[in-house]
Amino acid sequence: MAIIMHRSFKRFTLILALFAVTSFLVNYTQNSGLSMWSPDKYFSRFSEHFRRFMMMSRRLCDCETCVTEPEISLWFDERFNQSIPPLLTKHNNLIPESVYKWWVHLQAERNPKNINDTIQELFETIPSAVDLMDGGPYRCRRCAVVGNSGNLKNSVYGAEIDDHDFIMRMNHAPTAKYEVDVGRKTTHHFVYPESVRELQDNVTMVLIPFKTLDLQWVVSALTNGTINHTYAPVPRKIRVSREKILVYSPEFMKYIYDRWLLNHGRYPSTGLFSVIFALHVCDKVDLYGFGADSKGNWHHYWENNPSAGAFRQTGVHDGDFEATIIGNLSSINKVTIFYGR
Repeated sequence: MAIIMHRSFKRFTLILALFAVTSFLVNYTQNSGLSMWSPDKYFSRFSEHFRRFMMMSRRLCDCETCVTEPEISLWFDERFNQSIPPLLTKHNNLIPESVYKWWVHLQAERNPKNINDTIQELFETIPSAVDLMDGGPYRCRRCAVVGNSGNLKNSVYGAEIDDHDFIMRMNHAPTAKYEVDVGRKTTHHFVYPESVRELQDNVTMVLIPFKTLDLQWVVSALTNGTINHTYAPVPRKIRVSREKILVYSPEFMKYIYDRWLLNHGRYPSTGLFSVIFALHVCDKVDLYGFGADSKGNWHHYWENNPSAGAFRQTGVHDGDFEATIIGNLSSINKVTIFYGR
């Protein structure tokens, strides 16, 4: 906030200085009788600079282009809804009934605990989320969303990825031994309980919950460690600071499913969850490690797993439809895709 106020003061001071210089030149030319100076011309030029300054002040961000700029694409404007918060927080903790009915059946569990009691317990354990929706005309937040595709092999994107403000990774993605291609820094790591891995101390864990038990697991993993199995084994304990845990909103999940996926598949993939999240909290979004490799193989950059693309046939995620969404975002310059070298 102090930085923004400082910048605003500097720009206001610049305007006053321009007024002073213009007044001096007008008075000077009028008193000296020099014909080479035209007050009308100077006022015209000053008005143009002032108009540009006011336009810049009304801009949505300080990047050359801003993700949230409307009227670039009707397709985008019909889908993008900035009024829906991406995170579940102490102050954004009510899940609409229609959302809950959809969400609670994503990964069916027997006798789920009361959701309101679960959320209350959750935010007694972790603090309310930081404000990521702090955009404005003086912010240019550049984000890299790093997928797990084998097309990152030999890409040498590491330094380029690390140069971003936010660097988002997902699920089991390792960086050790792959730094040259995928970078070494991470700011936000998207997981669900079954995909949690050890994170560095300064990394924020963004939990994508698919069931009430996932929210209960967060509390358990930070306290008594009583939950060690959901539909698969999960860690009893996690070494993550409570201040570094964010929880993806079920309402935001359904918004992506309804508005972006148009109800294709059962629910979006972690990759699409990460991309749409980035559109809402970033000003410029670059995508790395999405799609197949140059030979058409769907596998991870750290393994040659022939079944890695099986999600495209299971029906859980509609991979082809998701690829179309990302392709459309690229075609209207809302994201930039780096396909590998």
